[in-house]
Amino acid sequence: MATGTDTPRTTVRRLPEKQVADVEVLHAILDAAYAAQVGFQTDGQPFVLPMACARDGDQLLLHGSTASRLMRALADGAAVCVNVMHLDGLVYARSAFESSMNYRSATVLGVAQRVPDDEKLAALERLTEHLFPGRWAALRAPKKKELAATLILRLPMDEWSVKVSEGYGEDDPDDLEETVWAGVVPFRMVAGEPEDAPDLAASTPVPDHVLRNTPGSAG
Repeated sequence: MATGTDTPRTTVRRLPEKQVADVEVLHAILDAAYAAQVGFQTDGQPFVLPMACARDGDQLLLHGSTASRLMRALADGAAVCVNVMHLDGLVYARSAFESSMNYRSATVLGVAQRVPDDEKLAALERLTEHLFPGRWAALRAPKKKELAATLILRLPMDEWSVKVSEGYGEDDPDDLEETVWAGVVPFRMVAGEPEDAPDLAASTPVPDHVLRNTPGSAG
């Protein structure tokens, strides 16, 4: 596997000191993601669309409909750029120029491959368990028509870049005398309480695998 600094396309030019070449950091950013922004070009027009994603070893799985223009283009070999970004905080500096954000960002470049039919079920389970931990065993098996309507792609993580920004603002020394508050407002994604579907039978409890993602749950 290439590291984040191995290719000209993945070398960070703006604030290069924020680039991270540790593959474990790449994995952590992707493992914390539920969706990725996927960029591709078709008929001369660039598009960026959100997609569910999951890391599977050294590959990134992307999931969509066989009717999707994006999925068809990628399955046919279109070059793709996938980005995941986690906003960790707003950095309040003493000037607008130095104010910024704390974030973790990962970008993967390459050409995706269609997951073969005999591997599709395992890839679908991996995606489901990433997005809904513990859910796969509670669900009925996918129907043939559902599998036929689903396209799963895997993108080898051979060319990637990671950039991490953290800490406080780097104010101009002349601004340190200003009586303006400076600091960081942290951002965190937090799951809310489960909400029953309106057609759910009244006697149906929230299962443990859902409660494990609920704030304050002992699960």
